[in-house]
Amino acid sequence: MKQALAVIPATLLSDIFRLTPLQKAGLTKLGIASADDLLHYFPTRYTSIAEIKNIANLLKGETVTIYGHIVSSKTAKGFRSKIPMTEAVIEDATGRIKCVWFHQAYISKMLVPEMMVKLSGHVEERNGALYLANPELVRTNELPLDTSGTLFKRDQNETVFYPVYSETKSVTSRFIYHHIQKLFSKGVLEDIVDPIPEEILSRYHLPTLRAALVWIHAPEKEWDAQAARKRFAFEEVFMIQLARQRERALTKEHSGFKIVPDQTALEKFTARFPFKPTSSQTRALLEIFSDFKKGIPMARLLEGDVGSGKTFVAAVSAYATAMSAPSDNKFGNLQVAYMAPTEILAEQHFKSFIEYFHGTNIEIGLLTGSGAKKFPSKTDPGGATKVSKTQLLKWVSEGKLPILIGTHALIQKSVQFKNLGLAIVDEQHRFGTMQRGKLVKKDASLPHLLSMTATPIPRTLALTIYGNLDLTLLDEMPSGRLPIKTELVTKSNRRIMEEHMRAEIKSGRQAYVICPRIDEPDPEKELALQAKSVTAEAKRIAEDIFPEFSVGILHGKMKPDEKEWVMEEFKKGAIHILVATSVIEVGVNVPNATMIAIEGAERFGLAQLHQLRGRVIRSNHQAYCYILTDSSSEVSQKRLKALATAKNGFELAELDLTLRGAGELGGGKQWGISDLGMEAIKNIKMVEAARTEASRIIAEDPELSKYPLLRDSVDKNHRGTHWE
Repeated sequence: MKQALAVIPATLLSDIFRLTPLQKAGLTKLGIASADDLLHYFPTRYTSIAEIKNIANLLKGETVTIYGHIVSSKTAKGFRSKIPMTEAVIEDATGRIKCVWFHQAYISKMLVPEMMVKLSGHVEERNGALYLANPELVRTNELPLDTSGTLFKRDQNETVFYPVYSETKSVTSRFIYHHIQKLFSKGVLEDIVDPIPEEILSRYHLPTLRAALVWIHAPEKEWDAQAARKRFAFEEVFMIQLARQRERALTKEHSGFKIVPDQTALEKFTARFPFKPTSSQTRALLEIFSDFKKGIPMARLLEGDVGSGKTFVAAVSAYATAMSAPSDNKFGNLQVAYMAPTEILAEQHFKSFIEYFHGTNIEIGLLTGSGAKKFPSKTDPGGATKVSKTQLLKWVSEGKLPILIGTHALIQKSVQFKNLGLAIVDEQHRFGTMQRGKLVKKDASLPHLLSMTATPIPRTLALTIYGNLDLTLLDEMPSGRLPIKTELVTKSNRRIMEEHMRAEIKSGRQAYVICPRIDEPDPEKELALQAKSVTAEAKRIAEDIFPEFSVGILHGKMKPDEKEWVMEEFKKGAIHILVATSVIEVGVNVPNATMIAIEGAERFGLAQLHQLRGRVIRSNHQAYCYILTDSSSEVSQKRLKALATAKNGFELAELDLTLRGAGELGGGKQWGISDLGMEAIKNIKMVEAARTEASRIIAEDPELSKYPLLRDSVDKNHRGTHWE
């Protein structure tokens, strides 16, 4: 009998199903609140009868699904620690294998001899014996698969595709699967509306939203799942493109400051630097100044490899803006906001600008969460002095402070510029029109935007996430810079590395040692990962390896004044070896530090490793990067070896996207794109198709007034990219 009322996609799951408090907490952790959220929680992979392995054929490193029965189970303690865990022996017709669940001793109570189970997990090896580590466990009454609850009925000889979802505590893959099936049976698809116009779906042979949801969660054949994934991948890239293209169109509707730089003054300013600009730096400045002269708000991304000189371009652009004469525009001299991602980097930019602008009569302020400073000081013309935030903000609002450097503190409501002409943002990938609007008074002209990144970005990803920006590349290094010598270090040659570091430090150089985590794990709370920590490694280095040298630590949990003190000591050379997390990844500049050793390198993305390596290419001294890993994974080894051979960061980024797969670029979802979207970005044709369709629609209808479903979807999923 058909239900009189179908479930509406926006309905909360707690209003549809009876959920326990633990299940509610688990769903919240997965970002699932409504029926629509659950429908859009896609499988990470599929299992099928064809993929089921016999125990006798298992190999180390595989992710497998096996079926068998329980021979025995017990609770036990960890290999080296006191971690509680369950050990069980599973048997099929071909052999036996041990399964281990760390921190899950309770599982042993669920397992009884002869119970039939399905297990999916990673095959590990210890002391020559294979075992399954933390496998997904499902009790079953049939072999090889219980499909009685699936949406489709299948012939006995037909392959069954069973979705596998990412799990969390109290919310298993099977729980997600069956609750999605229940939503289907409650008619949730009846009220689903497709935001993508029918002609676009037809042009690219994409299934409708209703069909795609069924196919991705309950595919009859492999083609179904592929077609559904293609549709959702296209949709995500298409929506991002719409948001970016709409922002670009709306930006151009706003008035901007017309800046005509004084060429003579610029030449005098650039002559202050102890180096000659590269041709790519000169080209970048010409493109920026060309935008300045148009009177339309510039939106430009300056992308350059680590050490290519982006800060120089930013400084010259800031100088040209701050020196703009009142006759250039009716607003008077313009101001510059320079926003950095961390206090460490903001402080460093402030000190660099003090050096660049000394003697120019251009005042510079620093505003972070921990305080405010101003250059030049009344007592020390060559330095800065601490001032109250209230006084600093008064100078900014009156237009008396030409350049203000800071963190996200710059976009607080209390910060009001009088005539903001240029916003420079460093590694701020989502700084759009709305954020620029927060920096200026209501109805004021929109400032020019110069966004900068040293993160190497594959072309398809750049086309997707930076569709609203014009791109300028710095593809040259300053003359005299020697290529970094990068070496993959194993346990057997670690001592050689240490002796080389000792010799370099004795000759006057300094070194970084990077660790994946701050502290050692608590064995009672988490799995004891074999990842070195800053605190333990610094102690080991200081006591056992380099007792003759000074060792310091730096990580994100330290107080701002502690970080500042450590960095000053390191810059002065009082600290010989700085043990840190990846907090030093972006922009930290100590020219005398010419060595970096990265522990647990397999835990970082290639782009991030390249960023870290760039910390030691700040001078013309020979620099060294040591990549340390205990991983024997073939993919990890291939990735890390590529770091030593790739010509530049862009080449590495393309390789990382290929090897690491969806969602892994740069070590995480830093771009705000799902795993499925990242998978799509490997396909240049799909990205270009999405970009073409988005450009066509925005050109015809910038406000998306003719496409209310698209507008609602863009506004819901891409808040902060449009003008408010």
